[in-house]
Amino acid sequence: MAWFKRENKGIITTTEEKKEAPDGLWNKCPNCKKPLHQAELQENKYVCHYCEYHLRVGSAEYFEVLFDNNEFKELFANLTSGDPLNFNDNKPYTDRIIESQAKTGLKDAIRAGVGKIDGQDLVIACMDFTFIGGSMGSVVGEKIARSIDHSIKHKIPFLMISKSGGARMMEAAFSLMQMAKTSAKLALLSQAKIPYISLLTDPTTGGVTASYAMLGDINIAEPGALIGFAGPRVIKETIKKDLPKGFQTSEFVLEHGFLDFIVDRRALKSKLSSFIKMLAN
Repeated sequence: MAWFKRENKGIITTTEEKKEAPDGLWNKCPNCKKPLHQAELQENKYVCHYCEYHLRVGSAEYFEVLFDNNEFKELFANLTSGDPLNFNDNKPYTDRIIESQAKTGLKDAIRAGVGKIDGQDLVIACMDFTFIGGSMGSVVGEKIARSIDHSIKHKIPFLMISKSGGARMMEAAFSLMQMAKTSAKLALLSQAKIPYISLLTDPTTGGVTASYAMLGDINIAEPGALIGFAGPRVIKETIKKDLPKGFQTSEFVLEHGFLDFIVDRRALKSKLSSFIKMLAN
């Protein structure tokens, strides 16, 4: 039974003959730590096959999941942040912007696009956490405002996908003003009787939660998403009490009435399509 025995000893594969796996072929689930093949992960809408953990993804992946055939027209693509305060911490803010743009390939922490979802027109503004922690600066507020204007002009429903660490401290009051600016624009959208859907993903915190993320005609979230204003550590140190289990998860927020429902990313497109059809009729 030599078929399972190595008869030739000393077999050596040279370094030149060894084959390396291409970069980006495999991923690892942050929750269960199991390996995930990128093609299978993409097919499963970036949800772990084993534990159903929703991996953090950006605007490119959400557009791919939602828009029919991933076909859309990007809106206001060339907006970039200025430096109104000449801010400098351990490096100039302008340098930080340039580095983030080179690292992520994005202009800022948000992208907007218009396309179709199951044949129905939809404007989507989606935040990217990889760009300075998805922080809300003047460009984020301006793109949301212009996206809302586009929705009003063309009478198209608006979907906001939030993923943010909060306000961008390098823009100080200019960043905080985006809360009022976007809220006022959403009031105009409501007056025009055009649907606004807010999707909260992991994480949605700070001034984003305190403004446009919670102002949807319908507020939905992905499973297990961190949603809150201040972080759990800050709250615990402030109130001097232990926090409930699962505090600030989307399930906890839903239980306390701040969300309408939680939706699995794999069912997100069909849920959104059904909601838009229902409002249209």
